[in-house]
Amino acid sequence: MSKSTASTLRKKSGGLKGKRRDKRKHESIEVPTPLRIGAKRLKEKRVMGGAVKIMPIELSEGNMFDPVSKKFTKVKLLKVTENPANRSYARRNIITKGSVIETSEGSARVINRPGQSGQVTLIKINKA
Repeated sequence: MSKSTASTLRKKSGGLKGKRRDKRKHESIEVPTPLRIGAKRLKEKRVMGGAVKIMPIELSEGNMFDPVSKKFTKVKLLKVTENPANRSYARRNIITKGSVIETSEGSARVINRPGQSGQVTLIKINKA
């Protein structure tokens, strides 16, 4: 049974309303899959207009921008050290925008939405 954003079949009192119509494809929702650190695993999803969105399930590499040298380098993701979205995400190594990640080149912050774009873009944190 798929999840839907259509109106509920319940009244305020808790009783059932009559069924208005069947579910529609554009009303269906997908339970979000959190992006983790691990071997690269991607999933393709068809979205509105027939386009395909690449949704990562696990990633092990990212593109890190160094503001001093103004260059991007490919780095290996080691672990999530801090996540402002949810404290338990850091313990479970779940990546979201704003997460601080320990990489092979030092600490970096995620500046994109990796679940939407299919890749992790980081900016190096300079400790002064």
